[in-house]
Amino acid sequence: MTLQQQIVGNAMQMAICTLSPGQTVYCEAGKFLFKTSNVAMETRLGGPGTRAGGGAPGQQGGGMGGLLRQAMGTAMQVGQRALAGESLAFQYFTASGGEGTVGFAGVLPGEMRALELTGSRAWFAEKDAFVAAESSVQFGIAFAGARQGMSGGEGFILEKFTGHGTVIIAGAGNFIDLNPADFGGRIEVDTGCIVAFEEGIQYGVQRIGGLNRQGIMNAVFGGEGLSLATLEGDGRVILQSMTLEGLANALKKAQGGDKQGPTGGMFSTHVG
Repeated sequence: MTLQQQIVGNAMQMAICTLSPGQTVYCEAGKFLFKTSNVAMETRLGGPGTRAGGGAPGQQGGGMGGLLRQAMGTAMQVGQRALAGESLAFQYFTASGGEGTVGFAGVLPGEMRALELTGSRAWFAEKDAFVAAESSVQFGIAFAGARQGMSGGEGFILEKFTGHGTVIIAGAGNFIDLNPADFGGRIEVDTGCIVAFEEGIQYGVQRIGGLNRQGIMNAVFGGEGLSLATLEGDGRVILQSMTLEGLANALKKAQGGDKQGPTGGMFSTHVG
């Protein structure tokens, strides 16, 4: 059953979903906007991927063994989301007695995108990008690796979506669609600009100068840090034109809170 959805709005887009009777979508806590009265809302720990092995309903066996495997899957996913700093719960919405409507939005001004999963390729999304998905879409946590996380900051923890159905994501500013194959097979990106990418794209982190003179200049005066994300392969990549850090710095400056200068306070002095 295909999810009927429409992305509306400009600076702050919203996703308006029309649910058929019995159809269910789930969202991350905090992304729900409104619903019609015939859409029931239920809050659960964990997403559809908490089924043991990520399989479909009815494939896990019955009895206490099946319940135990499902409980273990839920506990594992809840623990992973806690480690990622995400909400432990999902909200599920199901229509009954006719078509129902439910609306979702991201948390920052920017675009939204509906990704259609066909079962051939998974999608990986930055942990704050996910908004909502059909119940036929399996949710999981993908760890990029401790070494990459320590050196790269953002992107250490990614969310993985598999199965068939629609996934709705959101980003800050405008979306930029790229394929590394169009640029020699590899692109280097500010780690905070990654929104999502298809399975088959290899994600990594590389240092840009380390602790040499140019690396320190980049970090102190360029605001780029010491690392860039690398994306290699042939597949779709979605970037955002605004980062959370950039938005926070702009708001801080507009409020007169940026008193540190270009060195970020490393060499500033305080009087009085």
